[in-house]
Amino acid sequence: MKFLERPLTDLSWVGLGASCSPLLNVLVVLSSPVIVSSFVFFPLDLQFTETFLTERDKQSKWSGIPQLLLKLYATSHLHSDFVECQNILKEISPLLSMEAMAFVTEERKLTQETTYPNTYIFDLFGGVDLLVEILMRPTISIRGQKLKISDEMSKDCLSILYNTCVCTEGVTKRLAEKNDFVIFLFTLMTSKKTFLQTATLIEDILGVKKEMIRLDEVPNLSSLVSNFDQQQLANFCRILAVTISEMDTGNDDKHTLLAKNAQQKKSLSLGPSAAEINQAALLSIPGFVERLCKLATRKVSESTGTASFLQELEEWYTWLDNALVLDALMRVANEESEHNQASIVFPPPGASEENGPPHSSTRTQLPQSMKIMHEIMYKLEVLYVLCVLLMGRQRNQVHRMIAEFKLIPGLNNLFDKLIWRKHSASALVLHGHNQNCDCSPDITLKIQFLRLLQSFSDHHENKYLLLNNQELNELSAISLKANIPEVEAVLNTDRSLVCDGKRGLLTRLLQVMKKEPAESSFRFWQARAVESFLRGTTSYADQMFLLKRGLLEHILYCIVDSECKSRDVLQSYFDLLGELMKFNVDAFKRFNKYINTDAKFQVFLKQVNSSLVDSNMLVRCVTLSLDRFESQVDVKVAEVLSECRLLAYISQVPTQMSFLFRLINIIHVQTLTQENVSCLNTSLVILMLARRKERLPLYLRLLQRMEHSKKYPGFLLNNFHNLLRFWQQHYLHKDKDSTCLENSSCISFSYWKETVSILLNPDRQSPSALVSYIEEPYMDIDRDFTEE
Repeated sequence: MKFLERPLTDLSWVGLGASCSPLLNVLVVLSSPVIVSSFVFFPLDLQFTETFLTERDKQSKWSGIPQLLLKLYATSHLHSDFVECQNILKEISPLLSMEAMAFVTEERKLTQETTYPNTYIFDLFGGVDLLVEILMRPTISIRGQKLKISDEMSKDCLSILYNTCVCTEGVTKRLAEKNDFVIFLFTLMTSKKTFLQTATLIEDILGVKKEMIRLDEVPNLSSLVSNFDQQQLANFCRILAVTISEMDTGNDDKHTLLAKNAQQKKSLSLGPSAAEINQAALLSIPGFVERLCKLATRKVSESTGTASFLQELEEWYTWLDNALVLDALMRVANEESEHNQASIVFPPPGASEENGPPHSSTRTQLPQSMKIMHEIMYKLEVLYVLCVLLMGRQRNQVHRMIAEFKLIPGLNNLFDKLIWRKHSASALVLHGHNQNCDCSPDITLKIQFLRLLQSFSDHHENKYLLLNNQELNELSAISLKANIPEVEAVLNTDRSLVCDGKRGLLTRLLQVMKKEPAESSFRFWQARAVESFLRGTTSYADQMFLLKRGLLEHILYCIVDSECKSRDVLQSYFDLLGELMKFNVDAFKRFNKYINTDAKFQVFLKQVNSSLVDSNMLVRCVTLSLDRFESQVDVKVAEVLSECRLLAYISQVPTQMSFLFRLINIIHVQTLTQENVSCLNTSLVILMLARRKERLPLYLRLLQRMEHSKKYPGFLLNNFHNLLRFWQQHYLHKDKDSTCLENSSCISFSYWKETVSILLNPDRQSPSALVSYIEEPYMDIDRDFTEE
């Protein structure tokens, strides 16, 4: 090789891209080649001979990587048989894997300033781009024939690329910018030998890619996914998690509604998002959802056998994405093997099934805890994908399939032994975490399971699949005893698809919920999952089903007796309590029986008043219930009205005005989110009920007086006017939100709209218009609150 010639605009061979400073480093190191025109020429007398590079290597400690790359470049031409190429890769691989292993282990904590020279040098001298070029050779045709490289060589290239991504900043982002390469990587998953390496590299690349990849651009996606075995499909779900979730939705409740509305308008003009397109692409694959349901409900005894699992552990051992998981699994295995006075022998790096099958002695039998953890890691990814699909545009289609493939009964059968299993003090946790950390696989599985239940139950009649036949009969009996029509959704439930066994999934959830420690992070998710079962049109039978199981007393114990401090948990408990008590006389009787002293009631009120953002849904439900009870002629209702402390408290006009003033005061158009917009709707409920009783002008006058007493005339009512203007923009174009408001309040949406229109009436002579109560000098109702 007399000289190397490349355009200056193509510096990929030295791994520099558009960077200038590394180029200077290379030029200096390599004794300054002469730059002529737009090319870099390396003089004949210099010749990058192995001797020259070896000499430079002694001074710079490059571990022989430039020499190896020079050989790799020379032996990787289009007509090469790649045998020598693969031998060179085998030499490079351990030099980088050692650094990558150090990067992901605990030793990294002790050496935060440690650099990883081998991977840096490999990238600096063009190794990354050279491997990309080699990997993509099969996309090139010569005289009508496609080039081929072996799976083993692809595997080596992928491993080296991943190790470089782990240790050298910026490499993953550069690869993410090569869209054709990212799409090509999917085709490498057709081979079992390269599947795990490919999947892990894709996952890392997609994690930093600015634009979401479109799965419909992947060649033969349906065939690719259909040919995955169950183990591969579970791992593929790690990639799907990135491709089907809308970007930047981690704090969805915290995003302002103004910003979300603007984004929605923009999205409407652009058509479906990439995530929505990807969801549709997956749902079009025959049997896809069915296979996910089978994976999610598979018992540990049905999972991968020992030999297959050991083979995957070998892959994990040499593949660093799962190094932390493997490390944790190894610790569990060692603990159990020591306890059983037996040991587990894992195949050494580089070993394969060709070296002989694992022995069937006790030395290769996996402990049960390792099998369980293996299954947990799979189910985490599968449940996440199912949960996202349940919340997508094709929700009804997914719901129907999930019901048909018996996901809920299957999860019910796994509840005690896997999902909410008891674990020992030495239960698996990852490096840097503890057993109560949300990153622990055990805990993450529980949370993902609860999120799935919440999505499954929310405003959908399939929620009754969470019960068994006996419990469905109990619902019917409750309706019959109360002399009310049986819920139509209960009558329509396909009994062959419900839970089996002594208890349904909802009942099992209630049992563990009541046993949960006060400081548990699960309380929030458990309450959300149960609340979703009650959401929608209020069902007396559903409420009584839960009341008979002591749910109300448990909630009050947590709020009052344990004096819960977590705002998230308190909010979820208040929301659940509101749904449980709404319009239910028996629930208010139970409340009064538990909160049986003034001292307890004051503790309860203190919790309610400590944050109305958290408790306003309960205030709304009690206010609505009071309004209904007052219109009923019934001895039982009259008794509750006369005895219940909570109803007596809410019935007082000063109490209602205090809530109303604070609810309006704590929100502004610019700070409205999905989390706090309920405060606006609760304030509207109070005013709608006042309007029904022809007391709306009275409530507006009282608000005006409260403004003046606070020395801020006009401030509150101007703010409320702006909030109502936004309400019209937000709700009059969103069918789901308006339906939710109607179902939850039992007030027709037309009455909501009429009330808002009356309040926004510009006629200052109208006694029910906000402007009638804002003095002219303080009028500020035309402010533009839109966000760009």
